[in-house]
Amino acid sequence: MLHTHLPWVLGHGRWPHGESWLYEATAECYLPILRLLDRLEAEDCKGSVTLGMTPVLVEMLASHRFRDGFLAYLEERASRADADRREFEASGDEHARGAAVVWSEFYQRAKVDFLEKYNRDLLAALKRLQESNRIEIIVSAATHGYLPLLGRDESIEAQLGIGITSYRRRFGRRPRGIWLPECAYRPGSTWSRPVGPARAWLRPGIEEFLARKGLRYFFVDTHLVAGGAPIGTYEDRLVERRLDAAREGTSRSPNEPYAITASRRRKVAVLARDPRSSVQVWSADYGYPGDGAYLEFHRKHGKDGLRYWRVTDRRIPLPEKVPYDPVAAKERAEAHAEHFTSLVIDTLREYHEATGRTGVVVAPFDTELFGHWWFEGPQWLEAVLRRLEGQVEVATASSFLAKHPPRSAIRLPEGSWGQGGHHWVWLNDGTRWIWEEVYRAEDAFLEASRAARGQRKPIVRRILTQLAQELLLLESSDWPFLITTVAAKDYAEARVKEHVGAFDRLRSMLPRAKDGTLAPEDLAWLAAIEASDSPFPDLDLKSWTLEP
Repeated sequence: MLHTHLPWVLGHGRWPHGESWLYEATAECYLPILRLLDRLEAEDCKGSVTLGMTPVLVEMLASHRFRDGFLAYLEERASRADADRREFEASGDEHARGAAVVWSEFYQRAKVDFLEKYNRDLLAALKRLQESNRIEIIVSAATHGYLPLLGRDESIEAQLGIGITSYRRRFGRRPRGIWLPECAYRPGSTWSRPVGPARAWLRPGIEEFLARKGLRYFFVDTHLVAGGAPIGTYEDRLVERRLDAAREGTSRSPNEPYAITASRRRKVAVLARDPRSSVQVWSADYGYPGDGAYLEFHRKHGKDGLRYWRVTDRRIPLPEKVPYDPVAAKERAEAHAEHFTSLVIDTLREYHEATGRTGVVVAPFDTELFGHWWFEGPQWLEAVLRRLEGQVEVATASSFLAKHPPRSAIRLPEGSWGQGGHHWVWLNDGTRWIWEEVYRAEDAFLEASRAARGQRKPIVRRILTQLAQELLLLESSDWPFLITTVAAKDYAEARVKEHVGAFDRLRSMLPRAKDGTLAPEDLAWLAAIEASDSPFPDLDLKSWTLEP
C-alpha cells in the first residue's frame, strides 16, 4: 500500500520548500514507480499494488502549472548535471564525471517519458493501470485534513465528499477504500474541542462518515488493532518520546482483516499495518534505507545540487561520506528485497500454521520514500514484487477482502500512526495556535454560508467558494506535522498564516459584495487568490451539508 501525498504547493514558493517538492517527487518517485508498474504489466506479472492518491495531489498533477513547471525543472536539473560533468572533467575526477553523466541521463529520460510515453498526463497512466487491474487507486480526504481533530462534523463531511468528487472526476469511478490522513481514527464518543472553550457533544465515529460515503475499508497502525507500544516513524526527529497510547496487547493479529459496525448495520473493513515487515523499511536504526551503500540524501554538490555520495555510515559527518557506487547499491537492494520477501513468507506461514486461515501482510509506505528519500527504493520494490511472484498472492486491498472478508467485528480505540500513537504530533504546545485558527475558521465559514443562503449574486458565490478553498487548505495535516518535526517549520507556519489572512480578508469582503460596493483592488486580489489557491475547480458549497 503506497500512500501518495504532498500538500498544495503550486504558487507557494519554489525552493527549498514549495513547488520543488512536487517536481522532485515526480522525477524521483512517481515516474520510476509508473515505469516499474508498466514493466510488470507488460510481462503479466501478477503482483498488484494499492495506491493511495490524495485529492490535493491529484489536482496538482492535473494542472497546467505543474506540467509546464515540471518540464522546466527537468531541464534545469539536466543542465546542472552537465555543468557538474564539465567541472569534474576539468578536475580529473573520472568517477564523479561518470556519476554526473548518469544524472544527466536520468533527467533526460524523465523528460522523454513525461512527454512521449505519458503525454504529460500521469493521471491517465494511473487510470489505465487501474482499469487493467494492475493497481487499485484509493482516495483520501480532500487536503489531508486530520479528521479526528476537526471541530465540525460538516468539515469531515466536506473533506471526504470533495475528495471523492475529485477522485470520480479524474479516475472515472467511485473509490472503494480510503487512506485516512495520518491513519488517524476516532470512535464515536462525547467530544470537546481540545483548545478553546469546552463544549462537549456526542460525535459519530469516523467509520460512520466512511459508510455513508460508500467506502468499504481503511487502514490503521498496528497498535490500534493489536495493542502494545506504537512504532513512532519519525521518532528520531522529535525532542521527546511520547508513548501515551501504549496499551496492553489485545491478542488480535494484524494479519487478518476486521470489521467495524457503523449505524444501520453497515460495516467497514479495517486493515492494520504489519509491524514485522514495516519496521524493516521505517526504522531509523536498522531499516534498509540507512544501509551504507545507498545514496546519501543530505549531502549535495553545491546549493540545491545533485547527490554523489553514499550513506557510508549514518554516524559520520556529511563531509566524510564516500563516493556512491550504483553497482554496490543495486546489490544491496536485491539483498534487502530477498530479506523482505522471506519475512513476508514466514509471517504468512506462521499465521496459517497457528490459525489454519489465509493471512495478510499489509505493508503501507509513503510513496515519496521510494526514489526521493531512498533513491534505490523503486529497485527494491520491483525486486520484492518479482520475488513474491508464485510464492504468495500480492493482492490489492479490495481483491483480498473480496476473497477473505472480515470474520469478526471489533471496536477500535482513538489514535494515529504518529509518535506515541495518538494525536500529539499534530496537537501539542507548538501547534495549538493552528487548531484555534482552524476552529475559528470552521465556525465562521458555516456562519457565512448560512447568512448567504439565497444570495444569487455571482460575486458572493465566488467569495464563498474561495472562502471554502482557504478553509480546506488551512485544515491540511501537513502544517502541524512539519512544525512538530521541524522539517519545514518556518514554511508551514507561514502557510498557515497566509491561509488565515486570506480567509479573513475574504470574509470581510462579503458584506461589500452583497451591497455591490467592492473596491477594484478587492476584485483584483480575489482573482489573484483564486488563481493560486483553488485546488478543486468544481467545489460545491453543499459539500458541508451533513448527510442523514
